[in-house]
Amino acid sequence: MVWPVYDAKARFSELLDITLKEGPQVVTRRGVEAAVLVPIDEWRHLNEKARKVMPDPLLDPAAPHDIPLPPRRPVLKLRPFRFHDEGPS
Repeated sequence: MVWPVYDAKARFSELLDITLKEGPQVVTRRGVEAAVLVPIDEWRHLNEKARKVMPDPLLDPAAPHDIPLPPRRPVLKLRPFRFHDEGPS
């Protein structure tokens, strides 16, 4: 179900009850989907699933940690640009 933000604010308790019974509810602002209210159990399940799909390679002890880095390029040192003070013509 889709809830305009003014309805969601005015009837939040009802929105919460329907979310718990029927599942996620979309909230719109000016006709554009802006947010979703999701039961906490579903939120936890989605979070856990996302972590399994996208593990953090920096925290994985089995991941390679000796990846060679490309050599750094030399830093260009530029002289400050000075404007010539031109007097009246």
